[in-house]
Amino acid sequence: MRQNKRTLPTPAPAPMRRTTTGLPTGGYALIVDGQVKTEFVTRDHALTAAGELKRHFPMLQIKIYDAENKRSEEMELVVA
Repeated sequence: MRQNKRTLPTPAPAPMRRTTTGLPTGGYALIVDGQVKTEFVTRDHALTAAGELKRHFPMLQIKIYDAENKRSEEMELVVA
């Protein structure tokens, strides 16, 4: 008995998507492990999001970038 062996086509590599690495020109940005993830209009919203993320994932390096002053501040986990 002879078996027919079919060769399957090699799958094409998945298309690569580049995320925006540029910093915003206005507002605030959440930077997680060196990558810009989310932009916020106000500092309070950025701080709230960063605090929640840091509480759930304390091992992450989280910074808030202030576009107007072109400075970032690192978030530390505060145990209350």
